[in-house]
Amino acid sequence: MEIYTDAYFMNEAFKQAKIAFEENEIPVGAVIVCRNKIIARAYNQTEKLTDVTAHAEMLAITSAANALGSKYLTECKLYVTLEPCIMCAGACFWSQLGEIHYAAADPKRGFSNNPEKLLHPKTKVSSGLMAEESKNLLDSFFKKLRN
Repeated sequence: MEIYTDAYFMNEAFKQAKIAFEENEIPVGAVIVCRNKIIARAYNQTEKLTDVTAHAEMLAITSAANALGSKYLTECKLYVTLEPCIMCAGACFWSQLGEIHYAAADPKRGFSNNPEKLLHPKTKVSSGLMAEESKNLLDSFFKKLRN
């Protein structure tokens, strides 16, 4: 079995963010990994689906649950290019994700700014991997939107 690194999986999430960018969606991408295999890929599709809940994490969680035939993702890792919002953190809580790795922090809407415990107590969190690339893609998107 080939072992992939966190950097490999975050890069796969970043590829999803670039698809979102090309489709004029806020460029956030996510992948969910179980036993070293990607079982779900998603990117923001709120405009395309006319659905405010169609965040990359929400779509990836649904896809992963379907792939495993289980609502619990305790053995899974989420890699996402932007810190999850409160809604997505709640979905991560209820799905009991084992790990969350996010790239760029979201000082305005990210879950870590909320004083409440939003994640499952057993969920491990890490941040910062590919943060600069993810932030630059987001900045480019909003700059393009303003022009």
